[in-house]
Amino acid sequence: MKQLLFTAAAAIMAIGSTVSCSQKKAEAPEKWNLVWEETFDGESLDTNVWVRIPRGESDWNNYMTTEDTVYSMRDGNLVLHGIRNYEGSADTAAYLTGGVYTKGKKSFGNGRIEICAKLGHCQGSWPAIWMLPDPAYPNSQWPKGGEIDIMERLSADTFAYQTVHSYYTLELKKDNEPPHYSTGTIKPDDYNVYAVEMYDDSLSFFINDTHTFTYPRIKTELEGQFHFPEAPYYLLIDMQLGGNWVGAVDPAGLPVEMLVDWVRFYELNEPEKR
Repeated sequence: MKQLLFTAAAAIMAIGSTVSCSQKKAEAPEKWNLVWEETFDGESLDTNVWVRIPRGESDWNNYMTTEDTVYSMRDGNLVLHGIRNYEGSADTAAYLTGGVYTKGKKSFGNGRIEICAKLGHCQGSWPAIWMLPDPAYPNSQWPKGGEIDIMERLSADTFAYQTVHSYYTLELKKDNEPPHYSTGTIKPDDYNVYAVEMYDDSLSFFINDTHTFTYPRIKTELEGQFHFPEAPYYLLIDMQLGGNWVGAVDPAGLPVEMLVDWVRFYELNEPEKR
């Protein structure tokens, strides 16, 4: 994930719906058919679908842990915590964060994926909802396989970023041909619905059913402009802390939580076409 510049014009595009999604019944949007839903209503995470994200060396996962201290189920929500490391822990990291993904368990192709989430915040919080290609498929390695960022929020921002990354945007620096990201206004202390629609020729992003931007497939001889959906993608949801983009963490603002109410995946009704 790369640092992006905020533009006021992009934020204006996303002013719109104030739909509250917590406890909302699953109703397929027009033209879509709901084919899978996760409501997090159980007492524990469904390990047939979800895996706790292990520690890594990147900004986004260098505080990740699989310890129970940063995972809980509450009132029909998956709760991912960001905390200061506790006294007596064998872990030497300054902070501990929770995240889950469907890697190796469940993948998504063309269709619409929606996530209802409420994002706690402090200085240095960086919750994210995003997608990466199934590693079992050819050319899935990053960045050639591409990356779909459905939502990223920095600290107490009142907007969220939605971004497409690829070899074309990152290595060839073609990040404005066409524009590869936008922002959308959010309800900063409430639930919001973040969505992306994946087609053969485009990716379209939404916040609370308000369209923020579309990233299209274009005609170009340059490599890697549009990988999607050459391979199915898996979903990542994580409560990140710190990093070069968001900056240092203010430990006085911890603990912080990311509540995930539900995840839904839709496919187009047949024989209807977009």
